[in-house]
Amino acid sequence: MGRTCPFSPPEGYRTLREEAPIAPVTFPDGAKGWVVSRYADVRAVLADPRFGANRRRVRPGDTEPVDAPLPPPPPGMFIMMDGQEHTRFRRLLTGQFTVRRMQRLAPAVERIVAEHLEAMAGAEGPVDLVQAFALPIPSLVICELLGVPYADREEFQENSAMMLRLDATRDEVLQANAAMNEYIRQLAVAKRARPTDDILGGLVQSEQLTDEELAGVGSLLLLAGHETTANMIALGTMCLLGNPGQLAALRDDPALMDGAVEELLRYLTIVQYGLRRVALEDVELNGHRIEAGATVLASLTSGNRDATHFSDAEELDVRRPYRPHLAFGHGVHQCIGQQLARVEMKAALSALFERFPTLRLAVPADQVPMRDDMLIYGVHELPVTW
Repeated sequence: MGRTCPFSPPEGYRTLREEAPIAPVTFPDGAKGWVVSRYADVRAVLADPRFGANRRRVRPGDTEPVDAPLPPPPPGMFIMMDGQEHTRFRRLLTGQFTVRRMQRLAPAVERIVAEHLEAMAGAEGPVDLVQAFALPIPSLVICELLGVPYADREEFQENSAMMLRLDATRDEVLQANAAMNEYIRQLAVAKRARPTDDILGGLVQSEQLTDEELAGVGSLLLLAGHETTANMIALGTMCLLGNPGQLAALRDDPALMDGAVEELLRYLTIVQYGLRRVALEDVELNGHRIEAGATVLASLTSGNRDATHFSDAEELDVRRPYRPHLAFGHGVHQCIGQQLARVEMKAALSALFERFPTLRLAVPADQVPMRDDMLIYGVHELPVTW
């Protein structure tokens, strides 16, 4: 299942969609499960309450027996919760990420973007777009929203990266997660003594969450709020540079950018291995019997290349009429920060190509280090010049 193109999922998914869209699979820990690869089936799994969000994270060094019961979700980790437990956290956060509020953030995001572009313009020689532009923008925005000091970014970015590494051991992941949670917990304690006007401060003042739950929620939002968007900005830039006809269309008609953002989200789908669910009971799925306890991997990246839902699905088309995609998931667990991601991507990509009309890669495309080794796909570095 290796990639032959940096912008496309492995060819094996196309074979699965055509020949075995609901296919049995053996996971690294020996557990038997299923991989779902067609758009309609992925949506069906993610919308079905009979598939639970709590799942064992398989890592090298895991020693639990295959048939061991799933442990309860960590406090505040609402993406691994179901039913009323999930709803309790989701309700607290939904109002913080409304479309209207995210749109009101646009001028602030545009200011941050402009400042980083000016700093890039003053640099001599090639720059790494990840460190100079793609990573700082969403990091600054989510820090401001949550009430996390941006000066602490080196610590939380390092822990975030460790939690997303595929080659990280169980102990390394647990240690990074514990460090992140303790950092947020201490922030929450400080905000209880001195209230602040930000999301974390608001959650503290609501008095509806324990310190452990606040730490879990804050860590999750901080990690998701910068890792995902940073990689979409960097990989989206590389993708447009590799598709000059599509980039030219955007330059000729900047009004296409909203649709281009949706198309890049669909085409690149950086949650590269999909979303894991566990059957809470026996489920009949499109003619297949999924037994209770079986793990199902719903492939977002494969579903977003399904030709039965998207015409010319393997092509990047910034003029593509909008059709719902799976880049943010589906169902009750659909990404709560998706509107923020859209605002950031639009501001960053629009201004980047306007400010540097001759932007190009500073190395051959095959020398760009890709994030094949991470749960969130993208680039580790993107050397560019102009």
